Amino acid sequence: MSQRIVLSSLIGAVALGAVAAGGIALASAPTEPAVENGSARYTAPSGGGTGSFTYTADVSDDSGIRDLKVLVWPASSKLDPTEAELRFVESAECRSTSGETARCVYTLKVTERDAAGMAEGTWYVSARAEAEDGGTAFVPRAAAFDVTR
Repeated sequence: MSQRIVLSSLIGAVALGAVAAGGIALASAPTEPAVENGSARYTAPSGGGTGSFTYTADVSDDSGIRDLKVLVWPASSKLDPTEAELRFVESAECRSTSGETARCVYTLKVTERDAAGMAEGTWYVSARAEAEDGGTAFVPRAAAFDVTR
């Protein structure tokens, strides 16, 4: 067998191995968390009782879910929250529904005094999910709801 054929075969085998290794590396690359099915509900206080605000979302990642941070803000404030800012806000309570998915619920009680200080109109919910492997997903406007009097 000539050296040229052996060398060509060897180069081909190395190239094929590199392509296969690259495919394996891409297949095992971590995915980013996903925040889906987000919904917000505001109930104004009435008759001396408290109202509430609830944001619910399904959060998933192949490594599992560590946390979901939630920020609620009025559109009239012109606030434009960043992912970095959401690292330091309150967390939703997340309960695992499978190895990769959690149902996260963020709830606030709203007193009549709280409601009196709330701007009327559209409000937004921003969310930041963090996976067990450290991956994050930021949703600047994960949901919207209206506050009326």
